[in-house]
Amino acid sequence: MADLDTAVLARTAPLYERVKRVIPPFEWATFADDVDAILALKRRRNAVVLAHNYQTPEIFHGVADIVGDSLLLAREATKVDADIIVLAGVHFMAETAKLLNPAKTVLIPDTGAGCSLADSITAQDVRLMRARYPGVPIVTYVNTSAAVKAESDICCTSGNALKVVESLGVERVIMLPDEYLAQNIARQTTTKIIAWKGHCEVHELFTAADVRELREGHPGITILAHPECPPDVVAEADFAGSTAAMSDYVETKRPPRVVLLTECSMSDNIAASHPDLEFVRPCNLCPHMKRITLKNIRQALETNRHEVTIDPEIADRARLSVERMLAP
Repeated sequence: MADLDTAVLARTAPLYERVKRVIPPFEWATFADDVDAILALKRRRNAVVLAHNYQTPEIFHGVADIVGDSLLLAREATKVDADIIVLAGVHFMAETAKLLNPAKTVLIPDTGAGCSLADSITAQDVRLMRARYPGVPIVTYVNTSAAVKAESDICCTSGNALKVVESLGVERVIMLPDEYLAQNIARQTTTKIIAWKGHCEVHELFTAADVRELREGHPGITILAHPECPPDVVAEADFAGSTAAMSDYVETKRPPRVVLLTECSMSDNIAASHPDLEFVRPCNLCPHMKRITLKNIRQALETNRHEVTIDPEIADRARLSVERMLAP
């Protein structure tokens, strides 16, 4: 067993180099066997792992083939040359991958990996909104179930929401389900936005007082906020954007001291690639994202555990909303 452990650690050593700033050696030793097994399973089963930016570093840097925000994962899901997609993220992301790859097997390592936004609205709610505002197009955030997407006109992500809203060329739109994202987009456009009252349980916890305390406690800090944060938080931040936009900001601007007002693992994943920058971390954990682990990714690949299926009638209509979003 000692020889096997030594061999596994040797094979995974190049991956550990990516995360050694954020994962201590003793902790990596507990991950290495699962990492090694997952890499072998992916090769044997022609599988890929798509991981959201909120996944922990051992997943994000260790076993993922494609990483990014929900928009990038949606786009890249259409390009993968694999028989099996494992979605290391929450359930709506796995559903979106299945919508775009109906012939592929899509696995979610833990069916309990949900989303407070997705849970905040139902298909019936969307039908009621359409009846209340006849003729007003419905723009639905991808953080929703396939059933909700099926009742919508077009989807968006935090990275392209403004572009999607303005592409419709109308005076007003209904934007579901994130109230704060809708309010933050409304500040950037003349289009009137009718919002739903859903919130992300991670981002709604940040306050404008948090921003001011960060500036007082860390002089010269650059504050980046996700647009799911309340508008007063976004207003006091130096930059607001999707997780991909925040990552790009750090990459190009290279602020010496920075804080990301979003899920905790996002900072860890970027910090692993930028050892010269200081990351302050008053972040919040997403309990749903943290349900995804190396062990249940391995189990999914070993047993086809938790295959994602969508009713064909719902899938056909939901797919149209996602494809409209992805159209050039």
